[in-house]
Amino acid sequence: MLLLFTVTLLLAAVLTGLIRRYALTYKVLDIPNQRSSHSVPTPRGGGLAIVLAFSVAMLRLFFDRQLTGTSLALLGSTLLIAAIGFCDDHGEVAARWRFLTHLLAAIIALELLGGLPVVLVPAPFDALFGRLSVNPGWLGYPLGALFLVWSLNLFNFMDGTDGIAGSEALFVSSALAGYLFFIDQSLCGVALSLTAACGGFLLWNWPKAKIFMGDVGSGFIGLLLGLLILLAAQQAAVLLYCGLILFGAFIVDASYTLAVRMFSGQKWYAAHCSHTYQHAAKRYGHLPVLLATWAINCGWLLPVSLWIFKHPSHALAGVIVAYLPLIYLAYRFKAGKSEWVIS
Repeated sequence: MLLLFTVTLLLAAVLTGLIRRYALTYKVLDIPNQRSSHSVPTPRGGGLAIVLAFSVAMLRLFFDRQLTGTSLALLGSTLLIAAIGFCDDHGEVAARWRFLTHLLAAIIALELLGGLPVVLVPAPFDALFGRLSVNPGWLGYPLGALFLVWSLNLFNFMDGTDGIAGSEALFVSSALAGYLFFIDQSLCGVALSLTAACGGFLLWNWPKAKIFMGDVGSGFIGLLLGLLILLAAQQAAVLLYCGLILFGAFIVDASYTLAVRMFSGQKWYAAHCSHTYQHAAKRYGHLPVLLATWAINCGWLLPVSLWIFKHPSHALAGVIVAYLPLIYLAYRFKAGKSEWVIS
């Protein structure tokens, strides 16, 4: 496993450098505009290195018989998202085609997954009704599709400052790998492979970024992390809640911002620059915001997720406790509004 991790990390780093050279040669650049958090044209599409390195690692796991054909096909559904993202990075793809591709990939993944896993509903509900397990049945497909498409898009929304998306993917996947080490070694290998691929990319994307991830990477990782959470929940129901907590910084920021924009009558579907992290980056800069995100993830969200992993009956309370400070931060930084000065 250590060898696979090292090779994947090095491969991602080398491929990112090559893709950067390609992007500079063929002018695949992110040009600054009024919504941008950067000030100079920067190569984009570096997430392709994550896609390629991770795919090679998955093939290795498959040939080593540590991954089933169904699991390989399931993870392969994310390549649809990488393909449409690659096209969008090179020339804008209409929103309807992007959405249809997102929905198709989610449906394919859910079909291979067999719908949503049975969900364990913890206290306080089990105090009233006893330990309660919910099988979503046919509702698992629309609910699962909604979760996967939202996971995909929120990751895309949150990829707006140096290092933040790669760091989030590295954090969530490595934490899930830690839990899965005790439960499912093959799935642990999948999560570690994503960690390694993101680590190699981050060598180029750490502030000041030399290349951006682009839609090819952000959409791919967003769907993949959503799938990893559902796959982990199949092995242990509490990991659904652990995953939601680990992913909390992105879930809360994107969801809160979208809600504010919708309820305030803005064109919520239009591109903007009003997320919590974007307002914070304008005030403090990219690196401080990135380090603060790491501090929140490691100092707050990880300990809360560890607590509910050991005490599954506290899962719902754990999600609420984990999210409340993040909601307050979004409120303080006026997420979803044009103003970015703290009140």
